[in-house]
Amino acid sequence: MSAMRTAFYPGSFDPPTNGHVEVARAAARLADRLVVAVGIHPGKTPLFAAEQRLDMLREVFAPVAAQEGATLECVTFDGLVVDAARSHGASILIRGLRDGTDLDYEMQMAGMNGTLCPQVQTVFLPASPIARPITATLVRQIAAMGGDVSAFVPPAVLDRLKARFGRTD
Repeated sequence: MSAMRTAFYPGSFDPPTNGHVEVARAAARLADRLVVAVGIHPGKTPLFAAEQRLDMLREVFAPVAAQEGATLECVTFDGLVVDAARSHGASILIRGLRDGTDLDYEMQMAGMNGTLCPQVQTVFLPASPIARPITATLVRQIAAMGGDVSAFVPPAVLDRLKARFGRTD
């Protein structure tokens, strides 16, 4: 019998998008246990508080992980990603890629993380063509200006965005 494989998927998830869901689904196929980790950065003011993001992640990612046969854990962390991954017993660090710009940055991070913590392997998961343009930043901006973000986020997240910006439609 093999040891349980844990994947660590860090991000701000402010808010969780369909692209995040796609990466979580692929990650759940690679691991028995998926730890989704909301990074807390004291200098940043997020749209949603960490607990709200954790609630959205649990609601949206739990059925996806279960469908793929993985357990889901949602946590927060501050400090280095590799330290948080190691503290949760992860051997895989999940990073989603949208484009070449992401790849260049993520390759640098993977090199540094590999030096800091060789026992945690970075795995890149490419976005599908439909998810490539989606960024949480753009979703926040469009939603704040009253635009329709329903194509970019799961329904549970859409409801929270509408509530956050006082929309009832």
